[in-house]
Amino acid sequence: MNEQPYPEVPKLTPEDLAKQKARSKALGLVLGALVILFFIVTIAKLGGNVWNREL
Repeated sequence: MNEQPYPEVPKLTPEDLAKQKARSKALGLVLGALVILFFIVTIAKLGGNVWNREL
């Protein structure tokens, strides 16, 4: 009963870490662009007068 509950995680090389970091940055940029796109589409559907309304 001395088995580990999870298998051992392999060590990442500096090259693997660089690739992982690049993928993370790309994914972050894509998600940020998607948020901006949704915002623009929402404003376009509501119309330009959404900025001129009384609060």
